[in-house]
Amino acid sequence: MTKAVLAFVLAVQAAAPPPKFDSGRAWEHLRQLVAIGPRPAGSPAIEQTRSYIKAQLTAAGVSFAEQAWDDDTPLGRVHMVNVIGTIPGARKERLVIAGHYDTKLFRQFRFVGASDGGSSAAFLIELARVLKARKNPLTIELLFLDGEEAVVEWEGNDHTYGSRHYVDVAKRDGSLASIKALVLIDMIGDRDLRIRRDTNSSRWLTEIIWNAARRLELDTAFVAETTRVEDDHVPFLQAGVPSVDIIDLDYEPWHTAKDTLDAVSARSLQIVGDVVLAALPDIEARLIKGVTLTGRGGKHKQDYRLVKAKKHLRRHQQRLKQSAAH
Repeated sequence: MTKAVLAFVLAVQAAAPPPKFDSGRAWEHLRQLVAIGPRPAGSPAIEQTRSYIKAQLTAAGVSFAEQAWDDDTPLGRVHMVNVIGTIPGARKERLVIAGHYDTKLFRQFRFVGASDGGSSAAFLIELARVLKARKNPLTIELLFLDGEEAVVEWEGNDHTYGSRHYVDVAKRDGSLASIKALVLIDMIGDRDLRIRRDTNSSRWLTEIIWNAARRLELDTAFVAETTRVEDDHVPFLQAGVPSVDIIDLDYEPWHTAKDTLDAVSARSLQIVGDVVLAALPDIEARLIKGVTLTGRGGKHKQDYRLVKAKKHLRRHQQRLKQSAAH
C-alpha cells in the first residue's frame, strides 16, 4: 500500500473525528424491531419495519431509495423491497455494508428474530448515524436486504432473494462496476459472541477485519477458527465483488422461539461496531489504491487528489507538532 493512498484516506478523515458507535442506540433500535413481532418477507409487519428503518435514516440525514419487486417462492409470488441508504464520499466508487431485515417464516411458533434479522438491521441503522458524520473517502451504501431467509427450506433458490435481485439489477444497469467491496453483517447479537472466519469470504477483507479485532483485543469474539457460510454475500462474490460475511452461527436459539431479546446483548453489537469502524480505514485504503492509481491505458499515475491529500496531511501533522510543543 502506497503512502499516497494512505495519506488520501487520512486526509479525508482528518477534519474531525467521527462519533463512536453507540450500542445503547443500536439496542433501542433492536428493541423497537423485535416489538413489531415476526417480520417475514411480504408481511404487513415487514412493511412496518421498513417504515421504521426509513424514518431512522431520515433522522440521521441519510438519503435512501427503495428497490421493490415481486419474486417467485415455493409459496407463490411475494412482494419484497430492499432499502438502500447512500452516504456520499470523496469518490463515487462504493463500499456496500449490508444486512437483512426480514425474519424466517414459521407457523409453528412465534419467531421475532432478535439476532437473526433484528441485530443486522439495528446495527445498520446506528451505523448510518456514525458514518453520516464521518469523512468518507468512498461513497458508502447501507443496504437493508429483504428476503434473505428461505420461505420454506434453504435449498435451490429459496433464499437470498434480496441480494440476488440487487446484484442482477446492478449487472443490468451497469452500476456493479462501482461496487468495490461488500461487508455483510448477519446474526451479531449473540450474548456469547463467537464469529469465525468464513472461507467463502475474500481473504484480504477477512484479514483486515480480524486484524482490527486483534488490535482492539477483541479476538475472543472474532476467533481464528473457520467455517463455510452461504449467505447474502455469495451473489456478490459470484459477480466478482470482494466480500466478507461477519456472522455468528454458533447461536443456540437460531430459528427457534428463543431468539428474543433475552438471548442477545448490546455488548455484542458494540464489539462488531468497534471492529468494523476500526477496519474501515484499511479497507478504504486498499480499495482506493485499486481505483486511483491506474490511469488510461493501464499506466500508473498519481491522482491529483492524492497530491492534495498529502499536502493536507503534512499541514495537519505540522499543526499537531506545534500543539505538542506548546
